Amino acid sequence: MTFWEYLGNRHQQLLTDAYQHASAVFQCMVVATLLGVLIGVVTYQSGWAGNLATLSTSTILTIPSLAMIGLLIPIVGLGVPPTVIALTLYGLLPIVRNSIVGLRGVDPSLVDAARGIGMSRLTRLLRVELPLAWPPILTGIRVSTQMLMGIAAIAAYASGPGLGNVIFRGLASLGSANALNQVLAGTLGIIVLALLFDAAYVLIGRLTIPRGIRV
Repeated sequence: MTFWEYLGNRHQQLLTDAYQHASAVFQCMVVATLLGVLIGVVTYQSGWAGNLATLSTSTILTIPSLAMIGLLIPIVGLGVPPTVIALTLYGLLPIVRNSIVGLRGVDPSLVDAARGIGMSRLTRLLRVELPLAWPPILTGIRVSTQMLMGIAAIAAYASGPGLGNVIFRGLASLGSANALNQVLAGTLGIIVLALLFDAAYVLIGRLTIPRGIRV
């Protein structure tokens, strides 16, 4: 069976796996973004706190993904829980680091002007600092998403959802007729999803970042 014949015969299952893969990454990115930006907001004004946040999330990223999921299985079981926890933790570093860099890069004179017209600390953060820090934050989100697309394939080790199951089935049956087709289909599916997500982020950037800031 050729690769194209394999795709034609298994397209429904592949689409289901691709949807589950994209859904898992998207949901984990939402959680990682909220946590990462919150950590950045809490720590960016303090040098040691910002360094600690960056160091902690960097340390998490050094743990091999297979080991991370393996350690989580005895605690939360198989399936979705270890996948969500692992992906969320792995997605933190670029978002935390870029949030801190972006917030520290806001022109202090703009913050002082906002304070001068009576804006509260929360209002300054929401209406001045975070909007100006949004471009680097969005870049961090894009980087995290690309990483998680690949890492999510390892979730199949814990019976997690996604295209990793297709790849693992192919690797487990090397030598059989469709083994290579399965690995290739899963790999190309992840690449296509990563490109689609990145294109969506480019569009979001064009819609949410003023032209002057983009330049």
